[in-house]
Amino acid sequence: MKPCSFERSKARIHAAAGRMPGGVSSHFRFGVSPTPLVFRKAEGVHLHDLDGNRLIDYYMGLGPMILGHTPADVIDAARRQLDQGLLYGGQSELEFEAARLVCELVPCAERVRFASSGSEAVQLALRLARAATGRGRVLKFEGHYHGWLDSVLWSVAPPPAAMGPEDHPASCPGSAGQDPGAGRDVEVLSWNRPGQVVDRIARGDVAAVIMEAAMFNSGAILPLPGYLEAVREACTRTGTILVFDEVITGFRVAPGGAQERLGVVPDLAVFAKAIANGFPVAAVAGRGDVMDRLATGGVVHGGTYNAQPVAMAATVATLKRLSAPQVHEAMEARGRRLMAGFEAAFRDAGMTATVTGFPQIFHVGLGLEKPPVNYRDTLAIDRARYVRLTTALLERGVRALERGAWFLSTEHDDQVIDTTIEAMRDAVAAVAREA
Repeated sequence: MKPCSFERSKARIHAAAGRMPGGVSSHFRFGVSPTPLVFRKAEGVHLHDLDGNRLIDYYMGLGPMILGHTPADVIDAARRQLDQGLLYGGQSELEFEAARLVCELVPCAERVRFASSGSEAVQLALRLARAATGRGRVLKFEGHYHGWLDSVLWSVAPPPAAMGPEDHPASCPGSAGQDPGAGRDVEVLSWNRPGQVVDRIARGDVAAVIMEAAMFNSGAILPLPGYLEAVREACTRTGTILVFDEVITGFRVAPGGAQERLGVVPDLAVFAKAIANGFPVAAVAGRGDVMDRLATGGVVHGGTYNAQPVAMAATVATLKRLSAPQVHEAMEARGRRLMAGFEAAFRDAGMTATVTGFPQIFHVGLGLEKPPVNYRDTLAIDRARYVRLTTALLERGVRALERGAWFLSTEHDDQVIDTTIEAMRDAVAAVAREA
């Protein structure tokens, strides 16, 4: 098979960089190997780029496209709403129906407020927590990403030299130009260490503990047995608000997200990505007494595009489909087969790697001998070699994230899974020959 070429994308990105920094509109689309790609269209699980390549996609829009790129029911719902109006500056029945579905599916959701992005929704959750507790301090964890804004972009991917000891991690900014004052009340801990976080919460000055219930931005790391339960109990005992960032896991790993799958219910949870299958929708859901501060407690949250009717139509259609148990069961079965196929490919090539996470979203850790427990364990990943592997996969028609994450959709059928496993075997063998 002739390797895919990406010269047209490369040239177009270079030309666009004269008007757009780096030729892209998000930091996380920049600097990929061999070049950021430019696409003409998408259908199902396939992307068509400027060079004429038809690629099997595991970016899936960086997570949102859980029903594939062109789900007829979601597109039809949005199209029908287009004829009824784009933006009302008021409420719609679609918004109320979407809220009903979120509250029925998500264990913690007594109330819900819609927003336009996960980064924004995180800010609202933290504002609510501070209002509810009268405290200022927020605890977050190394490697957990809660958006690009100054108040939370701390120790997301800290360099080893700047991290400090694990029992007292340093707080590292994630960007040049970041406001140091915005992180004054943010304290960073090491995840999956129950004693550390329980002892810190016990001091009684923490407004919120925010975490990915299962860590997927810096590797796929599941909570150790009893960890979430210990944090939940400590938060309850001290009146601290427990916030789960389910931007990735929400509606993806189960209809009710990671909290349903793992059996621990937070006070608040943040959702985005899969909630509307590619439309810009996010949400904060949680306890009624905390959420009602938006109505009666003086907590301000605005947004011109919040609950925009076309996006709400897509949300309703998406959540109705995801509420059916067989949808996740099918993704689960195919995801497990894909993970097993990858493990066999690495094993047969004598290449050390872990394949960890949930079948609907998992992570490949090249060079790891055992599953990581927290961010510090992921520092042993051979990232340069993994980029060579994803480049080799792309040349063979499979697009996968260079950070190691693999997003499945309902449209990754058995034939696509077989093709992907074959491409992985071939790419692994090619990279192994380089050594």
